Amino acid sequence: MFDTKHPEVLRALRNALEEDIGSGDVTTRATIPEGTRARGRFFVREPLTLAGVELLGPIYEMRGGVEELTILHASGETLALGVCIAMVTGKASTLLECERTALNFIQRLSGVATLSRQYSDAVKHTGCRILDTRKTTPGLRHLEKMAVAAGGATNHRIGLYDAILIKNNHIAAAGSITEALRRAHATGLPVEIEVRTMAELDEALAAGAKRLLLDNLTPAEAGEWIRHIDGRASVELSGGITMETVAAYAESGADFVSCGAITHSARAMDLNFRLELLNAER
Repeated sequence: MFDTKHPEVLRALRNALEEDIGSGDVTTRATIPEGTRARGRFFVREPLTLAGVELLGPIYEMRGGVEELTILHASGETLALGVCIAMVTGKASTLLECERTALNFIQRLSGVATLSRQYSDAVKHTGCRILDTRKTTPGLRHLEKMAVAAGGATNHRIGLYDAILIKNNHIAAAGSITEALRRAHATGLPVEIEVRTMAELDEALAAGAKRLLLDNLTPAEAGEWIRHIDGRASVELSGGITMETVAAYAESGADFVSCGAITHSARAMDLNFRLELLNAER
């Protein structure tokens, strides 16, 4: 589920380690004898949907590696308080200098996965799917979208390069909905278009639109528009949709509900790392 070889992922991990460790962990150097061995365990401190635990391997490898790493639970699993998700054995200095970076990633990504799971569960009685958006933490988009998928939601386009989403400013610049769609369809890429009035909706359908974005409607309004579309195009709803309202929007008959909150408003979940020395076992 987590592509730990993706260049964007590896770049994010390297940047985070360099940001935190810099020229070296001076606290560990000053207090821990060289060669001290230790075992560490990562524990869940509140119920959550796990994401990002697979990043532990490349994080440790970037700092020289460890003797043994055991991943006990995978991304996408919903876990209870107190569960141990991973164990690692190696130099105490390596475990300590990687501790905060490892926790930061797993806590942040588990927050995204947990919120994605909550939204997805809220609409599971419908045929609607939850979509993410481009409202992600700069530099962490690939990781956060992987966490969205781990939470059971669906990834929308990655960026501005892999699919076309025509919005009101594009329409204004192109001159009309019809012209914007004509140009977009010529690319061969997936095309979606935002419409704001019933007249725009009818123009888009006449111009061959197959995926529509309806923004800032009430659930009742969305249902009316979807009945008018009558299956001629798939429908995505967006705009201020919350946990309290997402089910009502899904029940309107929409194919998708997009929600920026699952990435931009997810909180870090509570995990911790416990260390024990192993030298006495020699």
